[in-house]
Amino acid sequence: MTNLRRISCFVGAIILLSTATTAQDKKHEAQLRTVRGVVTDKSENPLNGSVVFLKNMRTNSVRSSYTDDSGSYRFSGLDPNADYELHAEKDNEKSTTRTVSSFDSRKDIVLNLKIDKKKR
Repeated sequence: MTNLRRISCFVGAIILLSTATTAQDKKHEAQLRTVRGVVTDKSENPLNGSVVFLKNMRTNSVRSSYTDDSGSYRFSGLDPNADYELHAEKDNEKSTTRTVSSFDSRKDIVLNLKIDKKKR
């Protein structure tokens, strides 16, 4: 009986630990943020193939992504305690730089970027 009781306690501890770890992972995931939007030109036409840059102002690390056919981009898994700077580039033209503040409590942030192509 003693061995059976030890095994039961051991199995119970493993189940409890895995449940606590899963809950903690879900809580951490729930805190992460996403920034998404559409890159357009001056006439509001979507710009596919634009490069969107996202800079973490705390670590100075930069991530980049290309827009899809609808001009959409998305960055997920962002630290809610960091500020970010975001801009888009295409054909040597650049959008204005936008900021995502750590004080912004939204988990899903939509920031549309506009590249004002100048006539040459």
